[in-house]
Amino acid sequence: MAATHSHLISRTPSLPKSQKYPPNPFFLKPILPIKNPTSTTLSLRAVLSTPASQPKTHNFQQCFTKSEDGFLYCEGIKVQDVMDVVERRPFYLYSKPQITRNVEAYKDALEGLNSIIGYAIKANNNLKILEHLRNLGCGAVLVSGNELKLALHAGFDPTKCIFNGNGKLLEDLVLAAQEGVFVNIDSEFDLENIVTAARLAGKKVNVLLRINPDVDPQVHPYVATGNKNSKFGIRNEKLQWFLDAVKAHPNELKLVGAHCHLGSTITKVDIFRDAAVLMVDYIDLIRAQGFEIDYLNIGGGLGIDYHHTGAILPTPRDLIDTVRELVLSLNLNLIIEPGRSLIANTCCFVNRVTGVKTNGTKNFIVIDGSMAELIRPSLYGAYQHIELVSPPLTDAKISTFDVVGPVCESADFLGKDRELPTPPRGAGLVVHDAGAYCMSMASTYNLKMRPPEYWVEDDGSVSKIRHGETFEDHLRFFKDL
Repeated sequence: MAATHSHLISRTPSLPKSQKYPPNPFFLKPILPIKNPTSTTLSLRAVLSTPASQPKTHNFQQCFTKSEDGFLYCEGIKVQDVMDVVERRPFYLYSKPQITRNVEAYKDALEGLNSIIGYAIKANNNLKILEHLRNLGCGAVLVSGNELKLALHAGFDPTKCIFNGNGKLLEDLVLAAQEGVFVNIDSEFDLENIVTAARLAGKKVNVLLRINPDVDPQVHPYVATGNKNSKFGIRNEKLQWFLDAVKAHPNELKLVGAHCHLGSTITKVDIFRDAAVLMVDYIDLIRAQGFEIDYLNIGGGLGIDYHHTGAILPTPRDLIDTVRELVLSLNLNLIIEPGRSLIANTCCFVNRVTGVKTNGTKNFIVIDGSMAELIRPSLYGAYQHIELVSPPLTDAKISTFDVVGPVCESADFLGKDRELPTPPRGAGLVVHDAGAYCMSMASTYNLKMRPPEYWVEDDGSVSKIRHGETFEDHLRFFKDL
């Protein structure tokens, strides 16, 4: 076989000696020195002790800001300073105070209503973040048995947790029943499984009917969950069948509410009101049949300003005010399920520039991060704002770049057609608004290990809140096989 293909080696083409090409202007930039990293929390806290100076207003302002000196800051700390002391690899950097401010914005909006803020764990499942959200009074929204176990491990009150999903497994439903978690009924077989779980647990389950209201949320089809083509929820015309089925199992099921979820990245709150009006009609119908319906769950999905254009987007108060009177008129407890709007804008994905290249028609900034650590742009065509963490060199040319990673896929990009100063090798580059559906969707494709996570504390210090995975972690899965 080797002899058969030997000609492929011996006949490798070469360029004529007379061929000349213009120099690549990107190669003429200086190379930043590589610094030896330190990685202990103590060194971070000692070096980065600048107190946070952001005013504590309850809105979704950016915790990452560019100062007049040209450096990017997080709560008063230079991101470049963080890069200089942590391990030299891509990482996620959060603002703990911004997480608090986002929760407080929802609490303020819900004043006067009986409510549960159910944080959607799918958005970001970092244990330290979950413990902080629990301390702030949040419940949890779950879509898997492991998310349920993690919520319990983080200390969430089970009676403020909601178990969603169109394919919940029996063993996970048994745990939910034992713990007293709200469970959404999503289908005929789901109802049957919940009944079986209730019997196995010896507990009556508080259930909500997830009704598909067939409302178009006007978002990417991959994140639309409340229209007629969605795999989620029960069809409107099947409602009576489900009510009869619940009535037939009085020892296993207690119907306490109705639920809908429209989608994600929603920027028009009138859509929530449209859905709430429909849901209130269903609640009236359900109550007329003798059910004591106490809860309306309107889901989550509030969008954020990913483009950083200063667009005026709906706030939590705008969202709640669209349904407030409907909720009060029926004396309902309101459940909301924010994920992205609580956590997305609290975080940046921090990378270093490996190099800059051109193929003659396109320019590329190649970074050490990739679609493996942050897949939203590749998966949804999502836009996330990108910028350098330090001032550009005085002679840096502004060009149009695709920002790409080292993964062996043409889909491996973090941003396309971005106007940026040409960065030197080793320069810091961040992808903004990376707190939601980024680390939680990360993979080890091409054996790129999932990165570490850090946050800026309330006192302005920096702490590691998740260890980065290592090659040794990968080998561990094959030990003793």
